[in-house]
Parts: sequence; C-alpha cells; structure tokens
Amino acid sequence: MTTAIPAELTARELLTRCPLVPVVVLDRAEDAVPLGEALLAGGITGVEITLRTAAGLDAIALAAQRLPDLTVGAGSVLTPDHVDQVVDAGAKFVVSPGLHAPVIARCVQRSVPALPGVATASEVMTAVNLGLAEVKFFPAGLLGGPAAIKAMSAPFPGMSFLPSGGVGPDNLSDYLALPCVPAVSGSWMVDPGLIRSVDWAEVTRRSKAAVDAARAAIAARQSA
Repeated sequence: MTTAIPAELTARELLTRCPLVPVVVLDRAEDAVPLGEALLAGGITGVEITLRTAAGLDAIALAAQRLPDLTVGAGSVLTPDHVDQVVDAGAKFVVSPGLHAPVIARCVQRSVPALPGVATASEVMTAVNLGLAEVKFFPAGLLGGPAAIKAMSAPFPGMSFLPSGGVGPDNLSDYLALPCVPAVSGSWMVDPGLIRSVDWAEVTRRSKAAVDAARAAIAARQSA
C-alpha cells in the first residue's frame, strides 16, 4: 500500500481553497499568463492546464513562473514520465483521466497530490488502497451526475469527489450540495472560443459568476 502523499499542498487543501478547478486547453503557450490573470481576477486560484496540446507543457511552465498567486496543475497526465515533466515545469498537482497506480506512485515520489479519474466502485477501492482520499469523478455527466456520486460515496465515507465532464453553471450547485463534493471541475469559463478571441474580460465575468454560485451552494449545504 502506498503511503499518503507527502506534498506541501494536499489535494484536500486544493479542493477546499477554491470550489472551482478550470480545465484549460491551450493552443498557444503565451495565452497562459493573461488567462491566469483573468481567472485570478474572477476569484479562481487554481487551474488545470492539460497536456492535450503541444503547448500544454510550456503553458504550465509560464503560468507557474509568472503567476505566484495561481496554483497551477497539470491535466491529462497519463504516464510516470508525464509526472516528471509537469512537476519539473512547475505543476503543483496532477490530474489524470483514469487511475493508474504507477502514475500515483510517481506523484508520491515527487511530492505532488494526484487526482486520478474514477468511474467505478472498483476504481475507488483501488484509490483507497493507494492511500488517496480525493478522486476525480469522470465523465460525471455521462456516469449519472450528482445521483451517481451520492450512490458511489455511500460505501466510501472518507472519499471526496471532484466531478468533471458535463459540469456547468446550470448544475454545479447540484453537485456542490453533496457533502462529498468540495469542488467541481469545468471548462465553461475558459471556453476555447474565449481564449482564441482573447476575451479575458468574459473569462473573468464567467469565473466570478461561477465562484459566487459555488460558494452560495456550499453555504446552503453547510447551513442545511
């Protein structure tokens, strides 16, 4: 069994610090800094920049170097070598679409929190036995949304879920109403069209609206 991740930043701290984790796909690395500034202006303090494009790794490095107030993570991390690349570039957390034990082991070695994707109870059991207490539920919408997470969480009372895939402004409150969901992951505030048109003001507007809605949902849950 792998021991708990000895990271400066834990996954729990990341998810409770800000209830939204944008998933960013960049075609131009130079967009990372103005995009990050726009997110910060909207109240979002953490971001997942994916390795889905050739610009991803350089974008992570630029954002990590230039934006000390933004917690920059890496998404679409598929192999242990990817872990090394993104951590060397400055990533503070690692997100994967699925659960792969060697990737988790390398995250432990590199002292960064991992958020692997899970879709089944068997994968959550594997995560528990790897020492994890936070996972990404992906693709959340196709897997049944909040009802699926509620059912999945029953036999895993110590597990927190980050829903990703199909999460948006119309349903984020439904996810955050669940005590096992400290944050949600989405891309509507960093829509590729906004990035291509460098509409940073709209990124900030959507980010602020999303943060306000998310915090209101959490407050309602806590007062219920």
